[in-house]
Amino acid sequence: MTDADAILAANAAYYQAFATGNFAEMSRIWADDGVSCIHPGWPALIGRADILESYRNILHSQNRVRIAHHDDTVIVAGDEGRVLCVEIVEAAALAATNWYRRLDGAWRMIHHQASPIAMVEDSAPRSQRLN
Repeated sequence: MTDADAILAANAAYYQAFATGNFAEMSRIWADDGVSCIHPGWPALIGRADILESYRNILHSQNRVRIAHHDDTVIVAGDEGRVLCVEIVEAAALAATNWYRRLDGAWRMIHHQASPIAMVEDSAPRSQRLN
């Protein structure tokens, strides 16, 4: 498996954990140190404890939203990789960046950010890999 494939698999696991409300899996995805997160409309969260508390609240909410993602584009640079994608949350389009670092042989998330964008749907979703 290439680094790009492994990062895409880690990214898929992130969205699967979100979709299933699996907090244990979400916790496993995030690195221990040097992490940050900006949920849409939220202030920046820095540090694992604050980030995981935000996900605990989001995942355990009775009003948890469904998120679809597409157009995943991977950028790999050594032991770090980013996935840029489009998230669809309740018909709103968000540009998302999911940043991973290879730690002890596994790709762990170190940053997530999603921001609203204007979305024009003129073609089917695509995937790209940039190495």
